[in-house]
Amino acid sequence: MRGKARELGITIGTLPTGSKNCITDVAGVQVGHVTLDQPLAAQGAYACTGVTAILPHDGNLFQQKVTAASYVLNGFGKTTGLVQVNELGVLESPIMLTNTLSVPAVTQGTLQYMLEANEDIGLTTGTINIVVGECNDSYLNSIRACAITPEHAMEAIRTATDSTAQEGAVGAGKGMMCFGYKGGIGASSRLVKVEQTDICYTVGCMVLSNFGQSADFLAHHYRASTSQQSSTLAPTDGSIMIVLATDAPLSSRQLTRVIKRCGIGLGRTGSHFSHGSGDIVIGFTTAHHIPHTTDQLIVTRTQLREDHPVMNQLFAAAAEATEEAIINSLFQAQTTVGRDGHKVEAYMYESCEK
Repeated sequence: MRGKARELGITIGTLPTGSKNCITDVAGVQVGHVTLDQPLAAQGAYACTGVTAILPHDGNLFQQKVTAASYVLNGFGKTTGLVQVNELGVLESPIMLTNTLSVPAVTQGTLQYMLEANEDIGLTTGTINIVVGECNDSYLNSIRACAITPEHAMEAIRTATDSTAQEGAVGAGKGMMCFGYKGGIGASSRLVKVEQTDICYTVGCMVLSNFGQSADFLAHHYRASTSQQSSTLAPTDGSIMIVLATDAPLSSRQLTRVIKRCGIGLGRTGSHFSHGSGDIVIGFTTAHHIPHTTDQLIVTRTQLREDHPVMNQLFAAAAEATEEAIINSLFQAQTTVGRDGHKVEAYMYESCEK
């Protein structure tokens, strides 16, 4: 039976997790998956791929934006929308994840969904910034077939919920690999309690893992199986997309500082941000809902003091949640067979429970 690291007795870091140990522990955040696992018309072709949608809240994301930022650890990736996110410091659409060649279709589907929900876009107001990230799943998925359609993106958004998200070989993670074994979607969360107060902030992380060779994996850090034969497989142009959510009141600049620490969690697993890897982090905070239009000249928002000890706790939470989300993506993924009979084995681990 596959399970999350903590279900197997493996504790990562020192901070406590939220009740779901998932990005949806951040109040309002929702996740939806659409998974394709089916043969295609062409001989040997197979759709082993999907779409994952992450929504900061259940309202109208264009009309009520959230503070956001992104950070590039290694830029061998194909994303949409991050230039404007960093320029304006806001997110106004779901964050969508998919395979490399499906970025256009997922962008189109997300755009259609947002246009249907906002009749003013492009008429009485400006356009919209759609955010999509990707990893290359071409070993298992017939990526040239472009099986993902705009409708799949819309379905992922419509079916998103705030329950504990599925992890492993689901959604955008269906065809992904991690350290030469089956990878994909992983999630974790951390609680940051402010001393001598009743305040507790939540940091949640979701990853799309598709990177590394088995020799890179620091398995002994997780008391995982050391008897399994090493895999010779490695993702083609392997990458990772990391999405970090929090309810801590941070500015876009402060959020950038926090999400940089996701790279620490990635490095702890054994990654060195290789040449062909797109290692990209997108972060947002739900603390601020920013109206699309307002008559106010001055907008006032709260934010944490830069030198308060809680900032260091948020840094630690970002690193820990990212590390554990990656391990969860690896431990929960099932052995998968894809195009041309290609097979990627699930990582075999040993339970640490007594």
